[in-house]
Amino acid sequence: MTNNFEKALGEGGFGIVYHGCVNGNQQVAVKLLSQSSSQGYKHFKAEVELLMRVHHINLVSLVGYCDEAENLALIYEYMTNGDLKQQLSGSREGFVLSWESRLRIAVDAALGLEYLHTGCKPPIVHRDIKTTNILLDQNFQAKIADFGLSRSFPTGNETYVSTVVAGTPGYLDPEYYQTNWLTEKPHLGVVLLEIITNQPIIQQSREKPHLVEWISSIITKGDIKKLMDPNLHQNYDTGSVWKAIEVAMSCVSLSST
Repeated sequence: MTNNFEKALGEGGFGIVYHGCVNGNQQVAVKLLSQSSSQGYKHFKAEVELLMRVHHINLVSLVGYCDEAENLALIYEYMTNGDLKQQLSGSREGFVLSWESRLRIAVDAALGLEYLHTGCKPPIVHRDIKTTNILLDQNFQAKIADFGLSRSFPTGNETYVSTVVAGTPGYLDPEYYQTNWLTEKPHLGVVLLEIITNQPIIQQSREKPHLVEWISSIITKGDIKKLMDPNLHQNYDTGSVWKAIEVAMSCVSLSST
């Protein structure tokens, strides 16, 4: 399928992802579980079980999987335009995402999350939403990937579940990080701020190392140009940007209410 693992597309905590073909011409991404992966079988199983029953236009779909002794692989639809982080960094053909495209991608990701939170029974919380887990197809439609850390929610009157904090430092919902209570509130805020600024989430050389704190300090001065990705060359509607920042900052608020 991968022509003897000819072309690697990238690597994550799970293992290396290879380009492949099935049925002659259908392109796929084959994610192999590395023997040293800390995420291991549990996350592999979680991802397979979730993607077998969950289907949505903004979630990457599973084509199949391989479960033979220690050989574990997940086979996904192939996403031509890589991940959002690559697109923001310009590492793919030096192409810059327009402000409109960024907003569309943010809405796509939000729709995928909304489906997991409100369209699934029991609801599902992804727990590792970040720009490398938002993939783009040939039309730049965004789809959420990497469900190994997802958790189902109890239904009924309970709205939270206590878990060991999982996810990527810098992107975590602040309330979850501080209390270990996982709520269903969307944690898309940091991703939105990254889409707006194209800045690293944590950068020690900044006066305020964490992106959220750095942005808060600039917003109080009302200087929006300082925040914006310079690659956009001020090609955006200021009113639209302020609205996006408002939404993002309410997502990263310490209190989910």
